[in-house]
Amino acid sequence: MFIFILHIPFVFAKMKPENNNSAAAQSVPLAAKALNIVDVAAKAAIIPSSLYDSLKLNVQGLSRQAYQYAVMGMQYLEEAGKISNNKIISIIDFSLPSYEKRLFVINLEQHKLLFHTYVAHGVNSGKAYAVDFSNNPESNKSSLGFYETMETYNGKNGYSLHLQGLEKGFNDKADSRAIVMHGADYVSEANIASQGFLGRSWGCPAVSEQLHKPIINTIKNGSCLFIFSPNKRYLLHSKILKQAAAMAYNNSN
Repeated sequence: MFIFILHIPFVFAKMKPENNNSAAAQSVPLAAKALNIVDVAAKAAIIPSSLYDSLKLNVQGLSRQAYQYAVMGMQYLEEAGKISNNKIISIIDFSLPSYEKRLFVINLEQHKLLFHTYVAHGVNSGKAYAVDFSNNPESNKSSLGFYETMETYNGKNGYSLHLQGLEKGFNDKADSRAIVMHGADYVSEANIASQGFLGRSWGCPAVSEQLHKPIINTIKNGSCLFIFSPNKRYLLHSKILKQAAAMAYNNSN
């Protein structure tokens, strides 16, 4: 088990060793080599992938990988006492461009997709696609990983939602960077029509002015938000994903 956990990053990245005869490759148990972390998540998930299929989330555009990582991570965070509301999960799938709806808010208890809508990324993360991420102040980039939704407040962007980044090195500076969820007039189909992609934020997951209040009121106070990208650095080094995978592996055996 210890060896498995050490080699979880290679499973996430789905990378093969360049030299199959290397000592590192030989030290990995065959079970760990063959293990597909998405399959582990599906076996161990309290909310199985049948929900993904029944809601036709693939048709809606959400990748199965993003969904499985999100649910697996949420289960670990609940077990660790990091989130208090396990009924709602929000997933932002940055493998999709901003001109597609890539925010998914799901009621896991009622098996309902509550919101499927547009969400902005940081201006320095890319144009149509978010491809560059940062945890640094004034980077104006989006940050990947798991967040806990906190309390609401009224600020310069109106009704907004505090977000607590739970991943050291990836998003734990969210509060000091003022990374929050808020409404924005540049999150609109008019912007997509005029420039080919949404307007961009300074790193916040901004949503439309028409939907920001109901979305915020649905997910506030202790639910899990997962911002996903098939970013190799994140998949290799996320401690939450590693720990969640280890927990899922234990629970499936």
